[in-house]
Amino acid sequence: MSKNSNPHIGSALDDLLKEDGLLAEAHAIAVKRTLAWQVNQAMENEKLSKAAMARRMHTSRAALDRFLDPDNPSVTLLTMDKAAAVLGKRLRVELVDEVA
Repeated sequence: MSKNSNPHIGSALDDLLKEDGLLAEAHAIAVKRTLAWQVNQAMENEKLSKAAMARRMHTSRAALDRFLDPDNPSVTLLTMDKAAAVLGKRLRVELVDEVA
């Protein structure tokens, strides 16, 4: 048995996830978790409660909780944009070329 008998040794995690059909989902979850973390940090820095944030976003506290839950990947661009605006920020979404 050769020392490289495992086809995944030395390959990138992205390659494995892509092969298993999970890359898009993993990427979406990572983006959502990052965004939720950034919003939480900005709220803490501004000393902004969840109730006040939800009120300024013109949404419910439950909707904000879903948005801030890093394990809940369901979120709309409108909700993300509202959160950014309340925090004095701008949401930027862009398509970039895949690195080969």
